[in-house]
Amino acid sequence: MYGQSSAKIGAFSSKPLTANVSRLRITEIFHSLQGETRTVGLPTVFVRLTGCPLRCQYCDTAYAFTGGHYMELDDILAQVDDYDPRFVTVTGGEPLAQKPCLELLSALCDRGYEVSLETSGAMDVSGVDPRVVKVLDLKTPGSMEMARNRMENLPLLGDRDQVKFVICDRRDYDWARMTMEQHRIDSRCEVLFSPSHEQLSGKQLAEWILADNLPVRMQVQIHKYLWNDEPGH
Repeated sequence: MYGQSSAKIGAFSSKPLTANVSRLRITEIFHSLQGETRTVGLPTVFVRLTGCPLRCQYCDTAYAFTGGHYMELDDILAQVDDYDPRFVTVTGGEPLAQKPCLELLSALCDRGYEVSLETSGAMDVSGVDPRVVKVLDLKTPGSMEMARNRMENLPLLGDRDQVKFVICDRRDYDWARMTMEQHRIDSRCEVLFSPSHEQLSGKQLAEWILADNLPVRMQVQIHKYLWNDEPGH
């Protein structure tokens, strides 16, 4: 979802395919730089699935709500293989809104990739392959979708996973801080605070974090500074 695209369409791969006929609706598959999370800046292949049941007011991928095209699992794997990546991120939309996403995640892990899943936090993550790094976005009040948070997901997270809060204003910051403390999220996994692009300055968020000495990693989405919100970047 993050970085400069160099799209290629399913070339031959020497890796064995799965002989699986599962299909997923795909918006795009592209090679880019990871714009956030623990692997920020590293070349990554992104598989963006189509569709999302949420409508966050700051969403930067509304083009993935509809459209896309169906691809069989083996064709998706072949296209990912063509880039010969180390890191693969499955994103959306909301990837878990499509049930075969779980098969895709496991198949990518089976092929030796370091796989991460970007999920809204509104969907059950209990079926996600334990080899996958879950990046779970807890929705703040400013997102307009806070009621969709599935807090039952939090006990399912481990030390390789990450919880992200997109902060729009001081109210969001205070809510995120209290939620983190109430659920002791920082003792379970890494916590990311990210300023909502063009709604809150990174400098302001940094000052709040420092004033409270929060045990969080602040991040800015570098892809937005490099390529704005272009699809496929």
